[in-house]
Amino acid sequence: IYADPAKRLELYFRPEDPYCHPVCANRFPTSTVLLKVKRRTKKKKQLDAEEQTQAEVQFEMEILGTVTTVYKFQGMSDFQYLAMHSGPDGKPTSMYDKVLMLKPEKEDFFHRELPLYIPPPIFSRLDTPVDYFYRPDIQHREGYNNPQVSGENLIGLSRARRPHNAIFVNFDDEEIPTKPVDAAVQTWKRVCTNAVDKKVEEELRKLFEVRPVWSRNAVKANISVHPDKLKLLLPYLAYYMLTGPWRSLWVRFGYDPRKHPEAKIYQVLDFRIRCGMKYGYAPNDMPVKAKRSTYNYSLPITVKKPVSHTVSVHDLKQGLGTSGASGAKNPASSRYKLKESIYIFREGALPPYRQMFYQLCDLNVESLQKIIRRNDGAESECTERDGWCLPKTSDDLRDTMSLMIKQIIRSTRPALFSSTTSSEDGKEQLAYESGEDEDDEEEEEDFKPSDGSENEMETEILDYV
Repeated sequence: IYADPAKRLELYFRPEDPYCHPVCANRFPTSTVLLKVKRRTKKKKQLDAEEQTQAEVQFEMEILGTVTTVYKFQGMSDFQYLAMHSGPDGKPTSMYDKVLMLKPEKEDFFHRELPLYIPPPIFSRLDTPVDYFYRPDIQHREGYNNPQVSGENLIGLSRARRPHNAIFVNFDDEEIPTKPVDAAVQTWKRVCTNAVDKKVEEELRKLFEVRPVWSRNAVKANISVHPDKLKLLLPYLAYYMLTGPWRSLWVRFGYDPRKHPEAKIYQVLDFRIRCGMKYGYAPNDMPVKAKRSTYNYSLPITVKKPVSHTVSVHDLKQGLGTSGASGAKNPASSRYKLKESIYIFREGALPPYRQMFYQLCDLNVESLQKIIRRNDGAESECTERDGWCLPKTSDDLRDTMSLMIKQIIRSTRPALFSSTTSSEDGKEQLAYESGEDEDDEEEEEDFKPSDGSENEMETEILDYV
């Protein structure tokens, strides 16, 4: 524990019980000394008749060294859960001899009928008491009126939420909007007060003329605009697709990708880097770290929180877009730009996050484009799952991209793939890992978009409601 500053010192009240929850001590720096004290007692006899003894105490002190770290138990103990079961007579009986395997057991040990016993790994997320101050209702000034919003999810708001007036379209909707709502127009006209904002508006219009469908990350990688301004500008020029092959993308007003087969290249691909022993490397060996992951879940025994993948200033200034050359000369013009790797997949480069949303036209690999163009000129129907592509196109793209990423990791970390096989065996192994000969792919067969994503493209709808 001392060797790792991120760990907390644990104290178990029942060390023999594996279900015992410890009380933890926090690590603090200190400036103290370690003092060794010896107490010596000598007894002297008096010469009187009663022969009483008198004790003589001597102290010897020695400084052994300095103390720089101290552990203090300042928290409360967690709830304790005993492995007990109440019998028919109501008398509790211990289950430790039934659930704990202390010695090698026969097969009958694992087939016994037992009451369900699944204790949680943690009861309390916090081990320090927190004062909760009950507050009275907010007293507003005379003449105040409640905001005109729906009361379904209203929790003590003191002002109305600022709407961004975005238009959301589902794949099943028959009509698509041709112009923004009036509130979006008025809002953007009100904030567009300088030449910089007007220039950004013109640049975004040109982007939608070149490509009618964009992701927000792709826009942020091509133009430099403040995120708060972009929230107001996008609903002014485009609508947001909620479902279907163009979900989480912004589409130019008046353009319906469901009626244009050439919109196939603008479809979205939800790609997630496969990691696990099945693919040859554990999640901790992955060079691309996850933003939020169950592997980063920390119990109270640790104080180190998972590091978020924040965009650094260097990343903001390395955007390559329509004005990439001028941005290199003038860093101020690329202040809010992101790197192009945030939305473009290239051969030989790892994605910045484990989960990415790519548009098919941004997969800059010839083998991937061949898979996409397999039915060029023969598109007959646009489906909600595959759009204008052939069925299972997304699965083929993911398999190919996963194989490419594994080869990158193999070249950068050869120790993870130390098994020596022949070239033919290697090809067969790679083909198996890519999923080409595997029919029971339990994780990748039924593709469902996530409810919450590590990439902001999927969850940005919360910024516009």
